[in-house]
Amino acid sequence: MREVRPSAVAGSWYPGSGARLAEAVDAHLAAAAVPSRSCPRAIVAPHAGLMYSGPVAAYAYATVRPCAYGAAVLVGPSHFVGFDGVSIWARGGWDTPLGLVPVAEELAAAIAAACDEIVEYPTAHGREHSLEMQLPFLGRLLPGVPIVPLVMGYQRRETALALGDALARTVASRTGDPVLLVASSDLSHYEDAAVAARLDSVVLRHVEALDAEGLMDALEREPRHACGGGPMVSVLRAAAQLGCTRARVLRYADSGDVSGDKSSVVGYMAAAIW
Repeated sequence: MREVRPSAVAGSWYPGSGARLAEAVDAHLAAAAVPSRSCPRAIVAPHAGLMYSGPVAAYAYATVRPCAYGAAVLVGPSHFVGFDGVSIWARGGWDTPLGLVPVAEELAAAIAAACDEIVEYPTAHGREHSLEMQLPFLGRLLPGVPIVPLVMGYQRRETALALGDALARTVASRTGDPVLLVASSDLSHYEDAAVAARLDSVVLRHVEALDAEGLMDALEREPRHACGGGPMVSVLRAAAQLGCTRARVLRYADSGDVSGDKSSVVGYMAAAIW
């Protein structure tokens, strides 16, 4: 398959062996108890190393366990490359220890055509982990489902809102199995756990209210709230336009719950939107 994006963090952020990765993901999913609901239109999941954020991400992904989707659109932040707009990986596939994940090429082309903010900038995907960390869960729960990878550069209001509008228009026009929207974001970084919980509570409140504009306002006042705030805004906005009316934060934790060090933590949230 042409244009295969190789794994960047397999063997470091998560196991490089398919068998060991499947075992680790399945253990996280087995520990994630979520109420029985209909299949979500969108989820929010963190993207740190699997041992740290996996126990939280599993709560978001457990909601899609019984579901059928035609594709998954992944929106995450760029941690290493600064650029204007949103970089799409429009063709080919992404390599993982669980196998190759194909790109939903027709859907990717339609999304790109719907938004002037979307560019093809492969460099933005090279070292980036924010989307790759979603693939172990997708590979176990939605094997074979193609993806549309989108990495957001500078998380400006106009970029986040335009992407959300484009996702809603494109997804609404599709027939067949629904498209799952995935926002990839960690919350506050390297604060004391008490400070982190205070900062993170603002994000949790806006997510549960399906309040994309309010979240954008909060991020502009205090960027420390989340590294993937812009992607969350886009997905919340798209979900609301697609008719979603309910959102629920399923789990909140921080890295200190795993490391034992509460003096400098990263916050993690799992949420689902119906």
